[in-house]
Amino acid sequence: MGEKIAGLDVIGDEYYADPHAYHARLREQEPVKQIVLPRGTKAWMVTRYEEGRQVLADPRFAKNFERFPDLMERNHVGDAERNEFDQSLVQHMLNMDPPDHTRLRKLVTKAFTARRVEQLRPRVQEITDELLDRVADGGEVDLIEALAFPLPITVICEMLDVPLDERDDFRKWSNTLVVGGANVERIQEAGMSMAAYLSRLVEHKRANPGDDFFSALVHTSEDGDALNHTELISMAFLLLVAGHETTVNLIASGVYSLLRHPDQLEKLRADRSLLPGAVEEFLRYEGPINQATFRFTTEDVPLGDVVIPKDSLVLVSLLSGNRDEDKFPDADRFDITRPAGGHLAFGHGIHYCLGAPLARLEGEIAVGTLLDRFDVELAAEPETLRWRESTLVHGLHSLPISLKPRGTAAS
Repeated sequence: MGEKIAGLDVIGDEYYADPHAYHARLREQEPVKQIVLPRGTKAWMVTRYEEGRQVLADPRFAKNFERFPDLMERNHVGDAERNEFDQSLVQHMLNMDPPDHTRLRKLVTKAFTARRVEQLRPRVQEITDELLDRVADGGEVDLIEALAFPLPITVICEMLDVPLDERDDFRKWSNTLVVGGANVERIQEAGMSMAAYLSRLVEHKRANPGDDFFSALVHTSEDGDALNHTELISMAFLLLVAGHETTVNLIASGVYSLLRHPDQLEKLRADRSLLPGAVEEFLRYEGPINQATFRFTTEDVPLGDVVIPKDSLVLVSLLSGNRDEDKFPDADRFDITRPAGGHLAFGHGIHYCLGAPLARLEGEIAVGTLLDRFDVELAAEPETLRWRESTLVHGLHSLPISLKPRGTAAS
């Protein structure tokens, strides 16, 4: 890997350029390996499917946000300054263990039931059509700018009744917080801006409740329980960021995979009933999340051939587990007819992605409608495309494509 700190590999540019190659090496040689993240945080990376699934469901791998400042300090090596997240953004259910996690999840689950999500189908279709109308004449576009970003951010902002006029600022803050990077001051500024924005939103909803989901969350009471101001800010952050970041990458990486595999694209064009299975293969083959968020050990835990000591930070590579040959035969082959299911793209266990039905719906509609209306080709050499420099999200910076309207759909 190149650079080492305290004798451990440091994740860097080589990893971002081709995480699959690095993961494949680890699955073969050291499926549970201690590494150092770019800002000097030591963590154990888990790269095989079975061990990954075990960690995601085992309560000995905890997520209590109150422990993280101390654990981050304890597991810091090297000279780099540590990133500090704004504390009002971390008190959400993804950073909690039962019973707190159970309480918060119960309060938001009702907005994301399969039935509620299915009711959004006409609106998701309408937004998709409007976005593709803007490029109806064809030509070259960046799929992320034209469709993959604006669709999910519009849907989640409408669900939460968040004004879209600050969308660009929100995207900038979100990208800075999710990707991280070397500029600690910039990350802290983004966190403060995001927290202040969401705090204003919570107060606005308190004073002006509507019939939207976020108003319901602000005013909800389950068995006499309600979310406090900080919990609401954190929950809004989680729902807004998770509600668009992953789906952007699902749509863009899915289309990219189809364009790199013309035989699969033709299969999907010929038989649209393959679309739901294709979305599952998009998620497995080039999933939107690289490593799941941090967990820590509450005791010494044997995993694979090693024992991970108490108070260690642990990362499960969802991207790697989904390429594990022991679970998915011929795992490096993109095959939209592969039996669907079993992948880790949405996690596993109590933190399984609440928005999975919505992401699937948006992915199906976005990709299906794009293929209905256009012939699509890649408008850049694959080696010139850049993946985002993040250990959390896995997605392209941009995806230049050329569009040619198909038959009557363009008229």
